[in-house]
Amino acid sequence: MSSVTPLLSAREAYTAQEEAQGIGKDKVKKKINDKGKKPAVSASQVAEPSSTSEVQIIKNGAAGSKTEADASSKRKQGMEPPLVPQKKVKKLKQKKSPGTPFIVKDIEPDQSDRDKTSDSQRGGGSGDHEGSDEFESVDEGFSLRLSDSYDSVSGESIRAAGVLDSREEGRKVFQWMIAPHSEASFFRDYWEKKPLYLKRNTPDYYKNLFSTSILDKILHEEKIHYSKNLDVTSYSEGKRQTHNLVGQAHPSVVWDYYNNGCSLRLLNPQTFHRPVWKLLYNLQEHFNSFCGANVYLTPPGTQGFAPHWDDIEAFLLQLEGRKHWKVYKPRSEEEELPEFSSENLSQDEIGEPVLDITLEAGDLLYFPRGYIHQAVTDEDVHSIHITVSTYQRNSWGQYLQKLLPRAVDLAMAEDLEFRKGLPLDHLRVMGVVNSDMETPGRSAFLSKVKELMERLLLYAPFDAAADQFGANLMHDALPPLLGPEDKMCSVHSGGERWCKKKQKVINRVELDPDTYIRLIRGNVIRMVAEEDGVKIFHCLENTREYHQEDPQFFEMSHEHAPAVETLIHTYPKYITVETLPVEGDDEKMTVARGLWERGLVVAAHPLENRDDD
Repeated sequence: MSSVTPLLSAREAYTAQEEAQGIGKDKVKKKINDKGKKPAVSASQVAEPSSTSEVQIIKNGAAGSKTEADASSKRKQGMEPPLVPQKKVKKLKQKKSPGTPFIVKDIEPDQSDRDKTSDSQRGGGSGDHEGSDEFESVDEGFSLRLSDSYDSVSGESIRAAGVLDSREEGRKVFQWMIAPHSEASFFRDYWEKKPLYLKRNTPDYYKNLFSTSILDKILHEEKIHYSKNLDVTSYSEGKRQTHNLVGQAHPSVVWDYYNNGCSLRLLNPQTFHRPVWKLLYNLQEHFNSFCGANVYLTPPGTQGFAPHWDDIEAFLLQLEGRKHWKVYKPRSEEEELPEFSSENLSQDEIGEPVLDITLEAGDLLYFPRGYIHQAVTDEDVHSIHITVSTYQRNSWGQYLQKLLPRAVDLAMAEDLEFRKGLPLDHLRVMGVVNSDMETPGRSAFLSKVKELMERLLLYAPFDAAADQFGANLMHDALPPLLGPEDKMCSVHSGGERWCKKKQKVINRVELDPDTYIRLIRGNVIRMVAEEDGVKIFHCLENTREYHQEDPQFFEMSHEHAPAVETLIHTYPKYITVETLPVEGDDEKMTVARGLWERGLVVAAHPLENRDDD
């Protein structure tokens, strides 16, 4: 974990150390009202045609779903930043609305896409389905309206080196992954609902992501360990087996297992292969949730895994060869969108498939968590595919698990009704043995519980619970993949360096009040407010290996926090240091230098060399 230090640059920290012996400052503590500063944004309701079939197959367009289990994926570790107490709320202003799927607005396709893909091929078009569903859409103008309230400028207007929006790039990558199926119809008709099989007839579509040759190269050049990086599995006669040895997986031994009919599962390929890292980071920016992956290589005529369901939303991208998939609906409502993956299931437990297809190179298969699946390769060809996963333990239930315990703590601290004693007869009227009884005492007890549950919402720290999710994401997340324009305009490459010829440090650079800066990526930080300060969690120092590093954060004062809030809201636009909403020019520079030296902000242009010679 990074040390918890004030947000000072290296130069200021040295000065502060000299002055610290004789000078003391009282910290200003502020009671945080978790209701937040920003007004709630109402999601626009857009009517779209809905698809009613359980599975839709779209050739050269969109299609059904299935992806292989990630049974050995690491469970998210708990990291709970404190929830901030709220001031007592006088009235409850909480709208009640039915749960709706997360939907993003449809992008306008190119004319070429319109020509290539008919409404029936897209599977969610406006011409072939009766009725319509209202769905919740992301308010894409929200950030724009916020940025307009600051003195921010676009990168294009000042000819900045970096002008791309990482979140918009993530949306484009997701659209590419499911193309030509539209993003809006996918979230409306398939997301968390049913499989999607996309028959593309373009074998090279995903070829640059990964291949069997790249797997062989990784085995020879990287230190791959069984269980941590690689699983060797088989499934025959209804029995799933794992054949992992202990220690390093030597290529000749691994390929011998493969020749004997074993499947190979490479865990976390993003650790070893840059294109997979790039794909997952971009998707992470779009989903606001950790995105992981596994690669599966299966010999001809074999099956590597027993039927099972997963606890992730799975996107299967076929890279080489063919594989025959069977996908089955959850067996009961209790098994829909499960919190955890299943054990291995037997063939007589799973029923009849709702999808029975052969996946070929370039095809895509999606299915929601909870859908049972199994696959076998054809007798004459191997199969290699990559499974992209997201939304593990990212449900309303997980949010409420963070929200409600703290709401009870706050209610008991501030509301007498929650501290009053239970009725004398509560054990006589409540409990399993009394569950079928209808007595005045029982009715009064249940009525009081209902009243307190409604009253509890007055104390629920909604934003602080969301910040816990955000802080957890910063620990889970892949680090940004930085380009040349990012590095030359930030501490990651620009700035001081040692000159062997001159035998001294050269290229001294400084931020100026009129320097334009912005966050290095849209979702690189999460600000968590506490009573005596603010913690800034970030993913910049994470590695490509999941949870290899402890959570990364630093502390800053409440007085400096508005500067970070402004940078979050103005991204992807730039803002000058002198316009940061912090009192005093020195304080503005303090915040900017601190963020610069941690690599979290990037300048619009490379900083000027201040060397005298």
